[in-house]
Amino acid sequence: MKVLIVGGGGREHAITWAVAKSKRVDKIYAAPGNAGIAELAECVDISVMDAEKLVAFAKEKEIDFVIVGPDDPLAAGVADAFLDAGIKTFGPRKNAAFIEASKAFSKDLMKKYNIPSAKYETFSDAEEALKYLETIKAPYVLKADGLALGKGVLICGTIEEARDGIKEIMIDKKFGSAGDKVVIEEFMTGREVSVLCFSDGKTVRPMTSAQDHKRAGDGDTGLNTGGMGTFSPSPFYTKEIEEFCNKYIYQPTIDAMAAEGRPFKGVLFCGLMLTEDGPKVLEYNARFGDPEAQVVIPRLKNDIIDVMEACVDGTLDEITLEFEDNAAVCVMLASDGYPVSYKKGFPITGLEAFNDKDGYYAFHSGSKFDDEGRIVTNGGRVIGITALGKDLFEARKNAYDATQWVDFENKYMRHDIGKAIDEQ
Repeated sequence: MKVLIVGGGGREHAITWAVAKSKRVDKIYAAPGNAGIAELAECVDISVMDAEKLVAFAKEKEIDFVIVGPDDPLAAGVADAFLDAGIKTFGPRKNAAFIEASKAFSKDLMKKYNIPSAKYETFSDAEEALKYLETIKAPYVLKADGLALGKGVLICGTIEEARDGIKEIMIDKKFGSAGDKVVIEEFMTGREVSVLCFSDGKTVRPMTSAQDHKRAGDGDTGLNTGGMGTFSPSPFYTKEIEEFCNKYIYQPTIDAMAAEGRPFKGVLFCGLMLTEDGPKVLEYNARFGDPEAQVVIPRLKNDIIDVMEACVDGTLDEITLEFEDNAAVCVMLASDGYPVSYKKGFPITGLEAFNDKDGYYAFHSGSKFDDEGRIVTNGGRVIGITALGKDLFEARKNAYDATQWVDFENKYMRHDIGKAIDEQ
């Protein structure tokens, strides 16, 4: 089987690693890939958004199976382009990926189908949004309606901050057209948990749980990022909570999308808040989370191609998902200054230390080869250092030990990834 993976981040590196383990796969291509993915796949310089070129390449190379990783191409209909060309493709069509591309749509969906979530109102007029702020109490949660690289959510402690947030999103257009509408939500408190679910449009198969750390600084300070680290499983995601979510969130969401004429085939990411009133949905994504994928995928026992193909073929009910009885922690090595401004192009050293160590992974998020053939930094988030362990404590120690093997100028990381497990 020849496989094409669309994307070039840490999520796609983790997916490529899993695909490379499949006995069914003979050749992997990645578009555009990165320096880490290049060890496992042949990288081709095609943009994730260039559907025409991607489809032409897939036809030329007689690709058997395509995996579309990132949110932007899914929202733009890149999966549709492959599917319409008769190429078997893992990833939701554009009308289903809308569950992530529009927060207003996803909130309306939850309201209509009684899926537990925070109370909210949606505004396309900044003045109306500002007036509404006067009627509710702090803190305030503001969400840009569209895709904003995981950074379009503002939590404001005062009404002054909330007013500034509305200005940023709707008037100054900090997130571009993603801020044409804004969703204002009630603030929920509790533990956050992420659960990724495979779906074939009818059947849903939830994966093991994970927890992300979004803020740039230790102690959950600083700006929101694409994710500074993760751990899996979450000790707070009990069997009882899992059963509740299966019954009232995961399956109802897939059923709701089907009822709306938007059958969801791919990975549905459910961001959950474990409140005093039970689990509620914070957000949906229409793909693997990043860096959640970097701790969930290494624990998956199944051949990932078997599972993905079942999602495409509508036979997921025949699959039993299995995960290793262990734990994983990922610590993101970033460029100092991320997510605001940072320098790129610094050589990365020490990666060879991972070659002969089982249970340790360096998933590249932002890397490339320079003119001299060296691997250099090429993004804000550079490498996700993931390690396994018999439990979360061992996995965290292993991951932080492994962060010392890799170095580059302006290397930055949080030092408290997984600290919440000390409180379990």
